Amino acid sequence: MKKIYSDIIQFRGNHYDYGFLQGELLKDSLSVKNREDQWKVRKPRFTINVEEAKSMITHFAPGVWDELMGLQEALEWPIERVLQEYGGYRVNHHKSGCSIYIGEDYLIRNYDYHPKTYEGRYTLFQPTDGMGYSMIGPSQRVTGRMDGMNECGLAMGYNFMNRRRPGDGFICCMIGRLILESCQDVEEAVAMLKEIPHRHSFTYVVHDQKGRSAAVETTPREVTVRETLSCTNHFEKLLSENRHQLADSKRRLAVMEENRAAMSSPEQAFQLMNGIGKGVFSDLYGSWAGTIHTSVYFPRSLKVWMALGGNQQPYEIDFASWLLGKELSIERMTGKVDTDIPFLHMDEGANWFK
Repeated sequence: MKKIYSDIIQFRGNHYDYGFLQGELLKDSLSVKNREDQWKVRKPRFTINVEEAKSMITHFAPGVWDELMGLQEALEWPIERVLQEYGGYRVNHHKSGCSIYIGEDYLIRNYDYHPKTYEGRYTLFQPTDGMGYSMIGPSQRVTGRMDGMNECGLAMGYNFMNRRRPGDGFICCMIGRLILESCQDVEEAVAMLKEIPHRHSFTYVVHDQKGRSAAVETTPREVTVRETLSCTNHFEKLLSENRHQLADSKRRLAVMEENRAAMSSPEQAFQLMNGIGKGVFSDLYGSWAGTIHTSVYFPRSLKVWMALGGNQQPYEIDFASWLLGKELSIERMTGKVDTDIPFLHMDEGANWFK
């Protein structure tokens, strides 16, 4: 078993200063060094158009552009490199797993992906410049969010579907960030997902304080909405966009639904999702589909559970108290995963040379 960690980053202030702080933390970090090595092997399949990226980002969330400018100043990089790494517009994506389960007042998300991409950054951000909602959740590509919840009680997670026929648009983690940054409920999130350009095909699951939820199936060509309380890695409506291999996705979905009637509490649901050997948690780390963390979001109370690895007792965070000024007393969360693959943020050699 490998011990892993995620650093907790708490910040109150404007977006530019938030970006600058993150740039200072990233300087000379293993995350940056390993990403540099990864680009030596995997060449980008996209181009950077600075003005186009700026126009798209500022249209949906102008504060995110300020954050990118802060990152640029701290890192002292050309803006093209900042956008390539952290801009979230027109970037490639690999296959992954992920499972989402919605209960009466909570959303649980298993994040299944490859250790060499995991940043180990858990963020709480309260902007003071009036350009976005406060939010909590793990970051991806620094500015993006792989799942999370904002001050309005809107919780979000996404599941990969396929990367065939990509279009010009935002990648999943930046779309997740834009939802949390700018939307206060399911209705607004659905409207944004219909408007925003999508690079790849994902289902975004949103759940709000009023108990409403939606699964939004998105591709570069089409967006459709359905109601569901469970989601894995296949479309239910955009069937022609599905991958050919759907057996494991349908199996995990069946496990969640077959156990729904027996789960009367979020604790029981968490144990199903986070329990090793119970049918949802995955150890396929080398196949880009191992469960790295399990998140639980409670929109009404604004509480959050977070666990790294399986069979864990989750950390509990009172986001409502944090929004009122009470700082978290811990600086790092830890857990264990059954793999020897290096992690981007904590191990040398988290590259694609082997």
